[in-house]
This record gives sequence, C-alpha cells and structure tokens, in this order.
Amino acid sequence: MRSRYSAYVLKLADYLRATWHASTRPAELDLSADDSKWLGLEVRAHVVRDATHATVEFVARYRVAGRGHRLHELSRFLCEDGHWYYLDGDFLA
Repeated sequence: MRSRYSAYVLKLADYLRATWHASTRPAELDLSADDSKWLGLEVRAHVVRDATHATVEFVARYRVAGRGHRLHELSRFLCEDGHWYYLDGDFLA
C-alpha cells in the first residue's frame, strides 16, 4: 500500500499498473493531468485473510486547488506467484 501511495505521489503510472491485478487493471493510466498534492498516508488496518487474500484500510490526504480532501478506502489485495497485487477497493465514509 505504501509503495502504491508513493507511486501516486510521484506519478509513476507504470508502477501502479504493474502492481494492479490483471483482472481489474485499467488499460491506460494517465496521471499527467492530476494536480493533486498528496499530503500523507495513514494505514489504519491490515488483515491477511488467507495465504492469497488481504485487505488494507487507509486514509490518504491530498489537496487540489488549495482545498483539502481525504480518500478513505478498504483495498483488497491478491497474491499470485509470490507477488501482491491491488485488486479493488471500497470507499469508506
């Protein structure tokens, strides 16, 4: 989760796509127009469900045009061939 957050901060679309599970990975990911200023990541919970499934609850703070926002998500990850991939997530209030 922390590496994916850092990739968003640094706009590393190739890394994000490489760590996204093939079944849910977007065909393209263009971060060039994203004018977000990422301010921090708080990992609230990490639960390993079994050998191949885990969840991470996090809050990422960012600012767009001077206005603060929060992204609160429960992300699902899947392990294949010893590598963890982001599968999808649910936004939390």
